[in-house]
Amino acid sequence: MSAAAEQPPPPAGVERDFPLARLTTVRTGGAAELFARAGSREQLLALLAWAQGSRVTVSVVGSGSNLLVADEGVRGLVVKLDRELARIEVDGPRILAGGGARLPKVAAAAARAGLAGIEFGVNIPGTLGGAVRMNANAYGGELGAALEWVEIATADGLARMAPGELGLAYRRSNLAAGEIVAGASLLLAAGDVEEVKATLEEMRRRRHEAQPQGIRTFGSTFKNPEDPRAEGRSAGMLLAQAGCNGLAVGGARFAVKHANFIENTGTASTADVLAVMAAGRRRVLERFGVTLEPEVQRLGEVRFPWS
Repeated sequence: MSAAAEQPPPPAGVERDFPLARLTTVRTGGAAELFARAGSREQLLALLAWAQGSRVTVSVVGSGSNLLVADEGVRGLVVKLDRELARIEVDGPRILAGGGARLPKVAAAAARAGLAGIEFGVNIPGTLGGAVRMNANAYGGELGAALEWVEIATADGLARMAPGELGLAYRRSNLAAGEIVAGASLLLAAGDVEEVKATLEEMRRRRHEAQPQGIRTFGSTFKNPEDPRAEGRSAGMLLAQAGCNGLAVGGARFAVKHANFIENTGTASTADVLAVMAAGRRRVLERFGVTLEPEVQRLGEVRFPWS
């Protein structure tokens, strides 16, 4: 009997050759070899246990708002959390939410309850799980400051971790592949409902003024550099001053309004996006001596051209 024949069949609901581009905001990339939606902790654990027993790699896709998928597709199992694992509940000063909950919805739920400390999340169009993994931050706020605990799912079961165990730093954590954020608790501060809502609206306004709207993009392309040669300038400012606004390769281009956003104008492939990234990175390095590091996450065999 072959090794493949000895493998147990995948759990119910697992699909083959699922097109992933539809789950990303930039709309590029190929299909997942295997794909499943996990709507409960039990379902998620069953998928992880099957994948480990079958030696199948596991990846997670959230809102797809900070994600580049390989044009050739993704081997293994890609999981998306929904239903119970995307639920948001208010419990006194806490927000309890699944890893698949969208961060803008978490911020809005907190505002309705008069809870302050997560308002910046309204401008991060990803899931709570992705935000934990990346220690998401925006407009002076950082997710790690609001985290009370995180529930991590692996093939071995569920474990609760404190923020100090996550290795949180600028746009990163120590969570490894196969460690999936099933849920988290945010401990927030009591505030005035109208004041918190007003802060939320102000942050929305600032984002709409500064960032392009209504385009297919994955958000910020490069991290803001800490290199002193940047002289405090953001990645977007460096790219703009290097002449990258509107710079295009194939169907991908740096947005005219904000150079740190790459737009799919309609026909872009992930390869086009990577080529535009490389061109912008090279221009900034040549002009300012600053090496920009990508912020976008990758799924599948996506290789940055300079690595």
